Order: sequence, then structure tokens, then C-alpha cells
Amino acid sequence: MSAATVIAIVGPTATGKSDLGLALAERLDGEIVNTDSMQLYRGMDVGTAKLTPAERRGIPHHQIDVLDPLEDASVADYQTAAREDLRQIGSRGRRPVAVGGSGLYVRALFDRMEFPGTDPQVRARLEERVEAEGSRALHAELERLDPTAAAGIGPRNARRVVRALEVIELTGRPYSASLPQHVYEVPALQIGLDCDRTVLDARIESRVARMFDAGLVDEVRALAAHGLGRTAARAVGYAQTLALLDGELGEQEARDAIAAGTRRLARKQMGWFGRDPRVHWLDAQDPDLVDHALELVAAADAGRLEPPVVDPEPRRSLGS
Repeated sequence: MSAATVIAIVGPTATGKSDLGLALAERLDGEIVNTDSMQLYRGMDVGTAKLTPAERRGIPHHQIDVLDPLEDASVADYQTAAREDLRQIGSRGRRPVAVGGSGLYVRALFDRMEFPGTDPQVRARLEERVEAEGSRALHAELERLDPTAAAGIGPRNARRVVRALEVIELTGRPYSASLPQHVYEVPALQIGLDCDRTVLDARIESRVARMFDAGLVDEVRALAAHGLGRTAARAVGYAQTLALLDGELGEQEARDAIAAGTRRLARKQMGWFGRDPRVHWLDAQDPDLVDHALELVAAADAGRLEPPVVDPEPRRSLGS
């Protein structure tokens, strides 16, 4: 690997990715590229744990505050823009450090990944079928047409089931054929932060409390007055706070729902990154975390980085 290899800090929410990213960027003369899909949105600050400008320590951050909350984020658009950021950072002789836990965006940034087109009429017809037949019926159809894709998409995830069937109809190929493979187009060193489940759950509870103290309700109220698109309105923390503002949940109920939703998100993120054999895992609680991360970077730059040790057991933060 060359000295320009991108460093990626990945893993579940609330493990300290932003702090490690800042520390590495400071030590390596780096600039940060965001890979958190919700931090793309302007005004969604408290609920996404977005670093304030003062907290960024003067380090340039890219792909933050680039979308209006009324817009729906596009992975394809993100890939184009973020890869250009990597190119520009490298042209300045600086080190790109990608930070965030949105697995699809991480894969789009680094891996070979196709983006099949869409057809509004096909999608509308499939969405009408979901309403009439239920998502499980369409999932059964997907299972027949593309068992690999069906195995990775839950039967209740109507949006992804519809998208998979749409791609199959438009391309005549399995949806799974267009999914990203573990093949880098952009050389990267992925450092994953793992955390004991009990500790992670406690961190999540503390984060939710801090968000409410920092004005999450006021933030969501202001965003709702401006208008929220479908993607932003469904984000963890925002959907529950909207329900609070609508009187559907009490404050404690909203807090509990956000914490539960964040725990589910963390498990999902750990499952996504845990399946990637290229991730080098470090303990988020390690007091020498920064030094150990820098050792991985030095080994990668010197071309002597050993492949990650693949643990056959579920990662700790996925344990029951």
C-alpha cells in the first residue's frame, strides 16, 4: 500500500469513530471524509452526533452538510462526490481519513459497485403490489428469482424488496449481481472499532441523554417547520422525536425508543462490517487505541500489513 492509502474508521455507532478519526487526521496531516449517510444533511446535527466546527480542531471535513433535509440521499451521487474529495485531498499531499458507520456508503466509496437505473412505472407497480399483497408475498417472489438477495433482505423491508425486484426486471439479472463485492477500487485500510455490548448499550443511553440536553427536540421542531424528506424523517432519533412532537409518544417513551432504535442500528452495523474480512478490528476501550491504529497505518504504508484475523465467533457487540 502506498502512503496515500485511505484510512477508514468503521464500526457501530457510539464507539468513538469520530474521536479516533480526528486523532489520526491530526497525526497524519489528514482531512476527513464523512461516510455517515445522515451527516450529509444540513441542520441534522444533534441527532446525528455531528461534530461542531469547533470540535473539528481545524481539520477539513468533507461530505458534511451537503444535502437539504428535503432531499433523498443518493449513494451513486455520494460515490462520485466523495471519490473526487479523495482525489483532491491526495493532490494536496494530505491523507484522506474516512469516518462513519453507513456500510453501503463505505462500500460505495472504496469498492467496485454498480448502480442500476430506476423506472418510476415499474417501481409504482411493485409498490402497489406491496399494498395489495403485502411485502412477504413479494419477498417470496424475490426468493424464487434471486435466493441470494432474498437471504440478505428481511421480508418486512418492503423498500429493499421492491428495489431488488425492480432491478431484476430492468436488467434481467439477479439483484445480487449488482451488489458490491469485497474488491477495492480505491485502496484502503479499514479499522473497525469493536465494543463490549454492555458498554456499548451504556454509551448509547448516555448519548441519547446528551442529545436531549443539547436541544434535539428544538432541532427537530425547526427541521419539521422547514420540511423533512422521507429519508431524513425516518432517521433514528428524528422519527421518534417527530412522534414526540406529534403527541404520539411521551418524552421518556421517545428517549427509550431512540435508545432501542440506536441499539438495533449498532447491531446492524456490526453485522455489516463484521462480514467484511478486510476490516482490522480494535477494541474501542483500549487506552492505547490511537497508538495501535497508527501501528496498523505504518504497517500498511510499509507494505507489511498482515491480513486481519477472522474470528469465527460473533463479534462481542453482537453477543446476546
